[in-house]
Amino acid sequence: MVINTNIGAGRTSRLLAESTQNLNGALARLASGSKIVEPQDDAAGLAVATKFGAQMSRNNAVMNNVTSALSYSQTQDGFLQKVSKALDRMSELMTLADDATKSTDDIANYNVEFTDLKNYISDIGTKEFNGVSLFDGSGLAVTKDSDANTWTLNASDLNDTDLTSVIASGFTVTSTLASLTAAVENVSTHRAQVGANIQRLQLTNEQVGILNENLAASVSRIKDVDVAQESTNFARYNILVQSGTAMLAQANLLPQNALRLLS
Repeated sequence: MVINTNIGAGRTSRLLAESTQNLNGALARLASGSKIVEPQDDAAGLAVATKFGAQMSRNNAVMNNVTSALSYSQTQDGFLQKVSKALDRMSELMTLADDATKSTDDIANYNVEFTDLKNYISDIGTKEFNGVSLFDGSGLAVTKDSDANTWTLNASDLNDTDLTSVIASGFTVTSTLASLTAAVENVSTHRAQVGANIQRLQLTNEQVGILNENLAASVSRIKDVDVAQESTNFARYNILVQSGTAMLAQANLLPQNALRLLS
């Protein structure tokens, strides 16, 4: 038995310090819900999780952009639907006016409504969505992924020849129906193109959303703590700390016992 150097107490103190550190780590992981409380817990896992987190943030921004573009396209379609109805009514008025039994006053009355519908279509051609023209013929560039790649929406132009001809001042209820028929077909084409835009935007939004779900699952596997396992570790380290504290006290008594032999 030695007095100057208490090797047993030193070893017990070291083991107690390790158990205490492990106990504090388990407590921190349970409190935070994360396996990675400090970078040294899993440096590689933290790097991957951080990268995935940044990509998820960019994907959220992409979904916001796509949602805005979807609202833009849906607004386009709403106005085009109104234009289509207006053209249908104009064609009906032209057919009604093409009747030998109608008087000049009857035709003039038809033309009043006809002119109002032309003005209505002309006004729609100037509409904007959040300051961006809906029908100037320029395709809107939309971000489609987290790498900032874009694709361009099919453009819609209410100022092309087929439509401008039917809203011109010289076009009346007694004009030829062929120009109006061409305008109806033109608007139908625009609606089909806008419908294709809406379909692709919805699919893009769903695709990015699914990608974010998978990224979130990956981050969870890397960072989220297993509560059952960590609770078991916490109980184990707690017992080790308590027993280590008791054994350290016993180890510190050994030199005193040696001194009693000398007294």
